[in-house]
Amino acid sequence: MGTLYLVRHGQASFGADDYDQLSPLGRQQSVRLGQYFAQRGLRFDAVITGTLRRHLQTYEGICEGSGVTQEALAWPGLNEYDSLAVIRTVHPAPLPKPDSPEAYRHHFRLLRDGLTQWMNGVVTPQGMPDYDSFVQGVTSALDHVRRNHHGARVLLVSSGGPISTAAGQVLGTSPETTIELNMRIRNSAVSEFAFTPKRHMLLTWNTLPHLDAAEYQDWITYA
Repeated sequence: MGTLYLVRHGQASFGADDYDQLSPLGRQQSVRLGQYFAQRGLRFDAVITGTLRRHLQTYEGICEGSGVTQEALAWPGLNEYDSLAVIRTVHPAPLPKPDSPEAYRHHFRLLRDGLTQWMNGVVTPQGMPDYDSFVQGVTSALDHVRRNHHGARVLLVSSGGPISTAAGQVLGTSPETTIELNMRIRNSAVSEFAFTPKRHMLLTWNTLPHLDAAEYQDWITYA
């Protein structure tokens, strides 16, 4: 039996013109996770990442912290959905940058609504695949792990959407429950699947063992 470690990217640049890059804190989270892996003596037999910049930067930080550099397999099916395109399906007018707690909550209320409609086949956001195709991109990576890495330890670096989709597929959850998993996953969080050639099984979800110490409590972020 193998173990798949699914890592969400470190904090990105929410509200900035270019979200797809780690913030300084996101970089610190990633390096700290690599240090934790090294302290545990945890080495990976294979690494798979999405192709977004925040995925690659997160993996670079893990490598820096662990002192181990390993070639990663790029998997576009692990890329995140376009949250702004999803929101535009339910709110076509431009949204101002969220600069208050209420504006932040409003942004994510719209995102939930858009995701629900996309996942139920009501809308297809501009420039995005339909939801079934998105799921296939994620499950194809899980299938690859099962076929090619039996008994191994595999690291997967992606985003909240694909990771929650993977968990939803393993657990057989409804779209609404998958959205809830997505909304609560934290930056640099680690989830674990055990896997055999036939299936994946959830072991842990959305953990931050590398940030358990009191000195890291301010490093816990969601967006």
